[in-house]
Amino acid sequence: FHQVCRPFIQTARWYTRPVRRKKDIPSHLDDLPPTMLKKDYANVPIVNSVDDVVKRLLSLEMASQKEKMKIKTQQLVEKVRRSPNDNGSSEVQVAVLTAKIRAYEEHLQKHPKDKSNRRRMLMAMDRRKKLLTYLRRVRYDTFERTCKQLNIQYTLPPPYTRKMTKRWLVKKAFCIKVFQEVRKLKAQQRLKERRERQAKVIAAKE
Repeated sequence: FHQVCRPFIQTARWYTRPVRRKKDIPSHLDDLPPTMLKKDYANVPIVNSVDDVVKRLLSLEMASQKEKMKIKTQQLVEKVRRSPNDNGSSEVQVAVLTAKIRAYEEHLQKHPKDKSNRRRMLMAMDRRKKLLTYLRRVRYDTFERTCKQLNIQYTLPPPYTRKMTKRWLVKKAFCIKVFQEVRKLKAQQRLKERRERQAKVIAAKE
């Protein structure tokens, strides 16, 4: 009897095993206080006169991840924007992309097989790198301030390296040979023209 029931007992044991939960991953949204109001209700004057239950419903404690992302993105934009009406400068775009990239990174730590969001994150990182490269070339002081305010570690792109194949080496040697032959022909042509000018000057003096 025990031998017959053993597979069923083993199956029941597998079902009764405790579920292993992943460790809580720290989020870049943890610094947002739960009592802060949502973005749409922050500047409404009547909010201060409502009771505590309504305030709690309108606060970030009951907010979704999307609403918290709006607040976080606004905070990052406020750190780097040039003026209160600046909504499209390179610094603001870098701040918006930084918020998106950090959200993607946290999501991929929990769901590493999500290829669609990984592709979106890499596209956002490429876009941000292009903007930072432009800022570094045009306005270096703004580039440094933006990286410092947003806590971005910028790494220089590697120097251009080309794989040296046999075909490329032969082509390079041929181009060098052609260049040297053309330079010799031009030198001979310049020497001939100079002698002709000297002969004209001597003939004019006589």
